[in-house]
Amino acid sequence: MERSEPVSSLADYVLFHFRRLYHLPSPLEVSYGVDHQSRIQITSTASTFFERQQPKPVQVVWKEWQGHPLPLFFDENTDQPWFSQNAQGHVVVHYDLVASAFYLLSSWQEFYGPERDPFGRYPYKASQQARHRFITKPLVNYYLEILKEAVERAYGQEILPRLWNGKPFAACLTHDIDYCQSAWKVAGKPALQKGNLGLFFRLAQQKFTGEDAWFNLPQVEAELAKLSAKGTFFFLPEAAPYEGHPNADYEVTSPKIRQELLRLSAAGHEIALHGSHGTGTQARRLQAEREKLPPPIQGNRFHYLRFDPVKTPHLLQELGFTYDSTLGFSEHYGFRNSFCHPFRLFDFKSRQMSTVWEMPLNLMDVTLNHPRYLQLTPSEVMPAITPMLEEIIRFHGVFTLLWHNENFTPYGMAGGLQLFQDITQFLKNRQANFFTISEALKQLD
Repeated sequence: MERSEPVSSLADYVLFHFRRLYHLPSPLEVSYGVDHQSRIQITSTASTFFERQQPKPVQVVWKEWQGHPLPLFFDENTDQPWFSQNAQGHVVVHYDLVASAFYLLSSWQEFYGPERDPFGRYPYKASQQARHRFITKPLVNYYLEILKEAVERAYGQEILPRLWNGKPFAACLTHDIDYCQSAWKVAGKPALQKGNLGLFFRLAQQKFTGEDAWFNLPQVEAELAKLSAKGTFFFLPEAAPYEGHPNADYEVTSPKIRQELLRLSAAGHEIALHGSHGTGTQARRLQAEREKLPPPIQGNRFHYLRFDPVKTPHLLQELGFTYDSTLGFSEHYGFRNSFCHPFRLFDFKSRQMSTVWEMPLNLMDVTLNHPRYLQLTPSEVMPAITPMLEEIIRFHGVFTLLWHNENFTPYGMAGGLQLFQDITQFLKNRQANFFTISEALKQLD
């Protein structure tokens, strides 16, 4: 197997994110490796895993932390306590939390894993999250919580979490605008086939008077207003199909859509780019699409969540995007990178932390009832996703929801509007602070 240079910034990458979770002593004296001098010393693995190009560690061991079994990817046994403290007050962490955190957060398994689905995406079924069933457990947050307790012992002080303008957690409500003009076709044709002429003619009339049932952005706004929330709207600038796959059913440069863009922006909502099929590997096409939207455009989410682990991170940095919000599995809600906070992408091409933030996607509406995905009934949704939401609340993280505009209408997913209201009411009751994605990222400064 071809060898590559080891990742020299492994610890720096993990500790960068650790510092954004807690109010830590400054300077913070941490060594990655037992140096017998630093206040906190994290035992580093003797494994040469990160010098090679294999996607998965050879073995996984499990150790309990506060009643939660946690996998460790680069330790051989679990005989020792999590940490010990010597007479000088120095704390030694006996397990390589840094390596395990880096492995998950950096998308190492995706970059080196050969598995891809028909859209070029890394599939959920190939992941460690699926294999070991921790997709709804933000393991990196658990590893860093253990490190936080080591800091408390070494410095003799309580370490408090960073909050969201005083609120315990944050929520970003996002909307991919794929279709604005197709309700008459998607819902109308089946109605006609079933002999429901009234519904068919009603949808057709809406279409031909220029008010298709899915041209409903004011309705989405009204739901956000009930929550005193602003949304992030991802607009798809390409209408032509790509390799047989559909893109938008509207022209983003049309006067009607342009008016909606300006109106949403003036109301305080965020406009972002929904990169079309294939643009995750084609910088010129992605930039051309970005230029169709009114500036400034800081963020992107790819259509069909088509994120190429090898090419996309470098492409996003090259084009100067502030953030991406694609990384969630289409097949399952949860934590694709096992972290419930924003994080910087890792650029394997330069083997450095990217300047681009990732706002991980935790739940997409389509995931819940698509025939190839979970097929949950509306009554099953809240019981299913509540444990994930409780993890985000526990770690004072961010919940990112994707709800397509068509699913606010009776002509999208069954019970879509009510499900959106149920989920967001839960968030409001638990004191979420609602942000656009750009607003949430500013909290990390």
